[in-house]
Amino acid sequence: MLRRSSLLLTLLALLLPAAALAREAHALLIGASTYPSLDERFWLKGPANDVDLVARFLAGNPALPFAPENITVLADGVEGAADPTLAAIRAEFAALAQEVEAGDFVYLHFSGHGSQTPATDPESELDGLDEIFLPTDIGPWNDTVGTVENALVDDEIGAMIDAIRARGADVWVVFDSCHSGTATRAAPGGDEVRMRQLPPEALAIPALTLAEAESRSRTLPDPQAPPEVPVVAVAGDGDRGRLVAFFAAQTNETTPEKNMPKGKAGRRLQGVFTYTLFETLAERPGITYRQLAQEVLRKYGTQNLARATPLFEGDLDLPVFGRTEADRILQWPASRAGDALQLPAGRLHGLEAGSELLLLASPADPDEAALAVFTVNTAETFSAQASGDFDLDALPPGAVLRKTGTTLNLSLTVALPAPGSAPADALDAALQVITRDGLTSPRIRFVPAGDGEADLRLAVFADSVRPDALWFLTAAGVVDESTLAQLPSISTGDKTPEDLAHAVAESLTRMSRALNLMKVGAATAGASALQVEAEMVRGRYDAVREEVPPASRTGLSAASVPRLVPDDTLGLRLANAGAAPVDFNILYVGSDYSITFMGNGRMQPGDRLDEDFVLITDTSLGRERMIVVFSPVTPGSVLEDLSFLAQDAVDRTRAAGARPPGLGELLETAGFGDTTRAAVSLSRRKKTPEPVPLFVQFEVETVTP
Repeated sequence: MLRRSSLLLTLLALLLPAAALAREAHALLIGASTYPSLDERFWLKGPANDVDLVARFLAGNPALPFAPENITVLADGVEGAADPTLAAIRAEFAALAQEVEAGDFVYLHFSGHGSQTPATDPESELDGLDEIFLPTDIGPWNDTVGTVENALVDDEIGAMIDAIRARGADVWVVFDSCHSGTATRAAPGGDEVRMRQLPPEALAIPALTLAEAESRSRTLPDPQAPPEVPVVAVAGDGDRGRLVAFFAAQTNETTPEKNMPKGKAGRRLQGVFTYTLFETLAERPGITYRQLAQEVLRKYGTQNLARATPLFEGDLDLPVFGRTEADRILQWPASRAGDALQLPAGRLHGLEAGSELLLLASPADPDEAALAVFTVNTAETFSAQASGDFDLDALPPGAVLRKTGTTLNLSLTVALPAPGSAPADALDAALQVITRDGLTSPRIRFVPAGDGEADLRLAVFADSVRPDALWFLTAAGVVDESTLAQLPSISTGDKTPEDLAHAVAESLTRMSRALNLMKVGAATAGASALQVEAEMVRGRYDAVREEVPPASRTGLSAASVPRLVPDDTLGLRLANAGAAPVDFNILYVGSDYSITFMGNGRMQPGDRLDEDFVLITDTSLGRERMIVVFSPVTPGSVLEDLSFLAQDAVDRTRAAGARPPGLGELLETAGFGDTTRAAVSLSRRKKTPEPVPLFVQFEVETVTP
């Protein structure tokens, strides 16, 4: 029986050569949407779309294509697929464990509801609860045997995964479900959103039984403790395959499914985590699991997708799918389709109507050898068509279309609250003042409630402790009940239309600047040739000695979201391993969207820096970010100074003199300009990469002790 002896995923089978290549690729994709034994309000729509998206991606991904016969789908709502019942899931796992061999690669995907039940073996669970995944034939709580009928328990999932690893196959498993019973609130009149959570009472688990199980917890709550991993695998020896596990949310959080991609025609209900994960992988092939995790976290922040905290465990420094030979230049074979060119890539790969592509005679040609520039006319999830000024009769065999840059949207779309309430009426009056007086940038646009394009949603909760408030929600428009008080909000009953207009305009402007700062960082990720290193360090401030004892300082991974409490400190270890000097600027984005300039400097080749910069207080709790901006140094330039981005010094005058071109202007546009779109060039494999800035972003969660 699987025993949980640690809160972290135990992954000790690391003796396979790091460069080992998977001999054959297998996938088992499980999507459970409809549950006949449950009330229809708990049914989902997105899991079938999730597994369809994943199956299509795996069949054509550039790192390790999966043969169609090696992709098994268990999903209701997918043509030709069997229902994901408990028996079917067990049978497919058993067959997979018999089929795979040493060196194979196995991808596993779970989309559907999760929940928690009293542990069948309390000694195996630190919190006294089992995490479960719900097959479609889930039943109610059976008090006689003390389990939920047909539930797939975390211990069994771990044992089934371990049986595959015991054959020597490497495993990557993704869970787009959550195991939280936390109550949630949704913006009234918002876009269709469903949470992949099932409260224990929906399974008829007696509240007293659940409370008794939780009372057997063998640990005291520790706000700084790493989050509990929902599914754990046993330790292995040198013959076991490696394991990497991605989770959409921690055990005390919920994760949504909503129409994705945001604001695009033809979108459909998807798990936000699944879509974001594979969108990131499609845009950045050939990266490591750690880099993939970092970019998913960054997208959650820049696109304001959800308040959940994805969790990533395992050997994250391995390349995704075990291979590094994926082409990192985004280019695809071009075939004629009438008067246009068809390419096997689309919205998932970052293409949209208006995107520019270069036509090249060969995949190895540099950008300078482009035959023509093409523009995308239409884009679907996995396909697009583009046209350009070129005689298609002369299209060379083997021609490709190459993406030349990342489109950077510096606008902020805000969905208004549902009409019919006093706060909504007050906002209508305030919007007239905002429009009349031009209080917000043209980049900030208001749309009706329910608009799927919104980056932020304003909501009114009449039954909350502040019924007159306007609450600022994420794009999903859903918030956990327990964290509602941490969200930005503005009271309306005590303000004139002019006062409310200025308060709303100021809040949205601050949010826009903070989000755009992270958007610029996301656009340049992976494009920089700078050879720099950055590590975040947590320490503990000693108020008596007024210092941070060296023994309290611990390095933190950028692929996780550590929890910090008041009097914790955040520091940085920076190093310039390149042959040229670089400038660095350190910015701190608070959960209230404030931006604090923490300092800057210039590092010569070989220089290192190890300092503490931030003292955590109890004045602001929630998701916060430390951003380090590395800039290439041009001859004769003054030190790059990004202090003008600080929210409390918007009009601060910057130093005069020569500046490295591009970065300052782009960031100034992000914070103050009226331009709504810009393009950021990507570096090229076939020529020496041009020096572009590098943004390193670290995320933390500040909590009460």
